[in-house]
Amino acid sequence: MTGQGMEYRQLGQTGMKVSAISFGAWAIGGTWGPVDDEESMRALHAAVDAGTNFIDTADVYGDGRSERLVARLRRERRGETIFVATKAGRRLAKQTPEGYRRENLDAWVERSLQNLEMEAVDLLQLHCPHPKVYDMPEIFGILDELVEAGKVRHYGVSVETVEEARRALRHPGVRTIQIIFNMFRLKPAEELFAQAWNRHVGILARVPLASGLLTGKLTKASTFAADDHRLFNREGAAFDKGETFSGVPYDVGLEAVDRLRPLVPAGATMSQLALRWTLMFEAVSCAIPGAKTPRQARENAAAASLPPLSPEVMAAAKAVYDERLRPLVHSIW
Repeated sequence: MTGQGMEYRQLGQTGMKVSAISFGAWAIGGTWGPVDDEESMRALHAAVDAGTNFIDTADVYGDGRSERLVARLRRERRGETIFVATKAGRRLAKQTPEGYRRENLDAWVERSLQNLEMEAVDLLQLHCPHPKVYDMPEIFGILDELVEAGKVRHYGVSVETVEEARRALRHPGVRTIQIIFNMFRLKPAEELFAQAWNRHVGILARVPLASGLLTGKLTKASTFAADDHRLFNREGAAFDKGETFSGVPYDVGLEAVDRLRPLVPAGATMSQLALRWTLMFEAVSCAIPGAKTPRQARENAAAASLPPLSPEVMAAAKAVYDERLRPLVHSIW
């Protein structure tokens, strides 16, 4: 690992000190348009070279493709510390609380361990489970037993809403919360972060670039491949619409980005502004942007070395949210 400007933060009570800009491995598995495994490997290596030491994947990303690429990275960077988080639960044909029974959780974990070529996964997360799961302590008891069995070192949850996150915090074994948090989604900062911080629970900020909107590279003329969720899931046809552009209508998102552009620091990019903004919140353990190319991976990682944003920039960004986005997303997620 050769990154000089990377910042590292404690991931709750896990004992892991993780790169503030980590790597979200959804895109390299698919559902973001065409991907090439060799280019994905170059992106992963570029991220590690830039100081990234934590990768978030899931068993359903490319039906194991993403996990297997992460396993290959660990082989090729043997001897270096690379923490791996994966997720379980989305292999269910339909989300039901009954689906989170012991035999399913055992099978999902074993499959991930095989894909990842690991004896124990560093962090296992329930993958946006049915909302009733948060009120079923017996499911979290199964996760405790997986820790005791040595299959999982720590566990957490990936949630859709702040309300789900607060319910998850009631379970003492939960070490992390993964939630959508970006310049279009301030509710976690207002209604979750203080509680998580006080309980020493780590926060993984996912979709920090709002599915590419906050890169500043998308336009009204941008097109997306048929297998890209930014085309087929804008209205939640396949999964929660909040996962696509953070639930913000595309044209509104473009307008908001135009208002945010003047805030970009000299020499930086829109993506780096958005990622540095995320890191201004001390409760955030890491942001997990995706990258399909080495250039994207390096650009993302470099955001960690930007100077802190000024109070004026933070206030201006919040004003855009308050005026254009809060009415659309705040009451839902």
